[in-house]
Amino acid sequence: MTVLDTLATVGATGTALLGIIVASLAFRGYRRNDSPVMRGLAIGIVAIAVVPFLVIELASPLLLLTDAQALLGATLSHTIGLLAIYRTFSQS
Repeated sequence: MTVLDTLATVGATGTALLGIIVASLAFRGYRRNDSPVMRGLAIGIVAIAVVPFLVIELASPLLLLTDAQALLGATLSHTIGLLAIYRTFSQS
């Protein structure tokens, strides 16, 4: 593993952890105020920041995914997350 690989993994891990923190804050806001917008935001943040990390760093080696398959999984997760956020704000 090169220095660049290590930095990329550390950066991806930090992004996923920060995503979990932000999503949990949004989910707490949903629970406290019964706000569908906050629920959609929490779902979107998880899909954008956490799921791609899980796909690339965990699922890819376990399922022997190619780079293209892992990238497709991450891109689909980003798209779903953005759609979730868009849907909640467009309905409010």
